[in-house]
Amino acid sequence: MTYVVNTTPIDRINSISPEKNQCDVERSENSTLDLNNVPVLTPEQEKKLWRKIDMRIMPILSLMYLLAFLDRSNIGNAKLEGLVIQLDLTGNRFNIALIMFIIPYCLFECPANLVLKVFRPSRWLPGITFLWGVVMTLMAFVKTYPQLVGARVCLGIAEAGLFPGVVYYLTLWYPRHMLQYRIGLFFGAATIGGAFSGLLAFGIGYMGGMRGLEAWSWLFMLEGLGTIVAAIIAFFVLVDFPDTAKFLTPEERAFIIWRKKYDNSSVGEEERFAARHVWAAFRDWQVWLQIPIYVSIVGPLFGITLFLPTIINSFGYNTPVSQLLTVPPYVAATLTLLVFAHYSDKLKIRYPFILAGLTMCLIGFSINISTAPSGVKYFGTFFIVMGSYAAFPGVISWLGNNLSGQYKRGAGMALLMCIGNFSGAIAAIIYRSQDSPRFIFGHALELMFVGIGFTFLPIVVLVYKRINAQRDATERLAAERGEKVQYSEHELREWGDRAPDFRYTL
Repeated sequence: MTYVVNTTPIDRINSISPEKNQCDVERSENSTLDLNNVPVLTPEQEKKLWRKIDMRIMPILSLMYLLAFLDRSNIGNAKLEGLVIQLDLTGNRFNIALIMFIIPYCLFECPANLVLKVFRPSRWLPGITFLWGVVMTLMAFVKTYPQLVGARVCLGIAEAGLFPGVVYYLTLWYPRHMLQYRIGLFFGAATIGGAFSGLLAFGIGYMGGMRGLEAWSWLFMLEGLGTIVAAIIAFFVLVDFPDTAKFLTPEERAFIIWRKKYDNSSVGEEERFAARHVWAAFRDWQVWLQIPIYVSIVGPLFGITLFLPTIINSFGYNTPVSQLLTVPPYVAATLTLLVFAHYSDKLKIRYPFILAGLTMCLIGFSINISTAPSGVKYFGTFFIVMGSYAAFPGVISWLGNNLSGQYKRGAGMALLMCIGNFSGAIAAIIYRSQDSPRFIFGHALELMFVGIGFTFLPIVVLVYKRINAQRDATERLAAERGEKVQYSEHELREWGDRAPDFRYTL
């Protein structure tokens, strides 16, 4: 590919003023990017470059998350294959086993994200994948309830670093209005995993009794071994950061670094680590207002993921049919997720798609809590799976778009997931066996989560709009008066998303 060398930056995002654009070429000596070496790409060349990056990093990341999803959620399929009977999971024991995955998973997400750049993504992500693959394989041989709980704790610790780590990793590669589609591709592996989970459980169910192992043991073992193989492949395939990616030419690396560096600021974002950036994330108002929205999506997502086989089984179907009937809702969710992600990036807006997902969940849970026939309730599960899975990448992308500074963004997104995923712990215990077949208690609490989202989503949108309007008005007033507001590049980088040239994505 032939490039034309750029001596002045193009399409500067969120610049303070035209005068500011004219002096953007005068970078400080501390700048890590020489703009004179940045090539100008035609739209077709840029698309080709992004496709090249997509094909290198997205398939392996998606495969890893597909397996992570299978390994965390296959206990729902194993429940129908005799796990409850053999391990004597009476009362709330099964629900407790679910919680003991989620609690360590939440607690270890934030610290795992902060060490990602230290241990390198190409080693850290495959390493934890290999670790939980081993745990999953060994879980096939648990004989008692305490052993199952211990294995689930280890699985939660090992898996904690993958999702927040990959999301943070993607923010280092892709501009913010190209991010949701990539997160959608990555998270779409989970919806595909949901479909595969039912199909695999259906097939593996016929292996029960082979070599003295129950069907649920074969389910854990085979999926764990698949994870180990994928981790080994990832060690050789996954790359670290744009500035060290050997599969890119020097010109391509320069363009990616420049494109990302000036994506949300006229002077580039802060890249150096300092403890104050982490504390800034903890003090940022938008993290704490986004957490309830995240909770409103994750609660239904965890609940339907863990209990969809049980809910469908309660409609009166036998185990093999129940396993197969879990597949269509996930197929529909995959298509919906990709459509949402594509148009959200294209329109550069997040909240309408999150609102649409919440509305789908509201419809689905309302149908299932009613006295409607089983066929209608099964139709309702489509809305729940589609809404929760399709809205989730938007929630993640939204906060990632609106936090500036690499370490602040990493800490803020990890904090969002760390606290927000505790709603998954609640969702793990609300579908109780004594509430079958209507599960009124579980569906009612899921509707509560959805109501939280409907409450906080408009609040966040209104605050973002107000701040953007205030910054627009200040800039416009200064231009009308002929004033030139001068800020040093250091000040603007330090302020990050609080800088006067930053605009929040809605």
